[in-house]
Amino acid sequence: MRSISLFLFFTLLTQFKVLSQVTIVEGRNYFCEPTIDEIIIDGLGNEKSWINAEWSADFIDIVGNINPKPYLKTRVKMIWDANYFYFYAEMEEPHIWAKLTQRDAVIFYDNDFEIFVDPDGDTHNYTEFEVNALNTVWDLLLTAPYRDNGHAINAYDINGLKSAVKVNGTLNNPSDRDRSWSVEIAIPWKVFKETTRVSVPPKPQDVWRVNFSRVQWETEIKDGEYVKKKDQKTGKNLPENNWVWSPQRAIAMHEPEFWGRVIFTDGLTTSPENIDSISNAEEVRQTIYHIHRSQIQFKRETKTYTSQKHHLLEAKQFSFRKTIEWELEANAYGYRVVLTDPIEKFVYWHIDQTGKLRKEIR
Repeated sequence: MRSISLFLFFTLLTQFKVLSQVTIVEGRNYFCEPTIDEIIIDGLGNEKSWINAEWSADFIDIVGNINPKPYLKTRVKMIWDANYFYFYAEMEEPHIWAKLTQRDAVIFYDNDFEIFVDPDGDTHNYTEFEVNALNTVWDLLLTAPYRDNGHAINAYDINGLKSAVKVNGTLNNPSDRDRSWSVEIAIPWKVFKETTRVSVPPKPQDVWRVNFSRVQWETEIKDGEYVKKKDQKTGKNLPENNWVWSPQRAIAMHEPEFWGRVIFTDGLTTSPENIDSISNAEEVRQTIYHIHRSQIQFKRETKTYTSQKHHLLEAKQFSFRKTIEWELEANAYGYRVVLTDPIEKFVYWHIDQTGKLRKEIR
């Protein structure tokens, strides 16, 4: 019996050696400029501030470019002022439909648009917002990712939220062909003060973690109504499409370490030359979370955390040729990693079994 257990244990270690390779996800960046006029939330996005703002890159499949390009175009803009973080999205759609009308219903059962915001980037206490073409809203707070035993607090409301939808066509009318629908949203900064310790409103050059998702169901017309297509073998609904701004590597929005980066500017000092340093810092961050996910899987398979570095990470250097310097402690109940920042002097990154990232300056 003992020999069988040892065989299984060493088999698991072999598997983890393979899994310890880090794949860096190339996330997207957006320079968010301040408003220059008053923003009226009406779903139109026609103020000068919006006209001047840059469009994001078009959405891609949630897994990344290894999957087919979405067959409908989605893009967003962001701007900010002293009171609100503003979002505007446009979605191509030949058949606009929505059914859910009750706030805090599971909105992604309809086609929807979603926003995820983690101001301090620690992957805990982040805000999720979903809206359909009826402007029915689901807003909630996630205490942590589900992998880290996080809870979705549905009773949480974004107080002071403003949202509006503009339908460029006709809603729930299969007899014609529509063009698009747009969403305009304003989230007050005071909401984020409850969940973060970073500067709120942000300061120019501050970086927040943000991502967007568009859920798109395959539908057909039956008896004059839109209905979701079924799998002919199982009779179940075909899986939804998940199109995002910044790729997630898997069908998993709740891995905040892969969300995109929003860099706030003052409208004068946008610095594209900082992208290389941002990219290097991103590799450091993703390496830390690779270690964390490897620990989760090791614990799942062996019932304990590992104190052996090679079980979690084979790489000795970052791609920008800095040595990966890190300390590891672990037992059956928890683990702790301290990683020396290779870019900033006297900065150390901490993570443990909770998955919460913490920055220390010594």
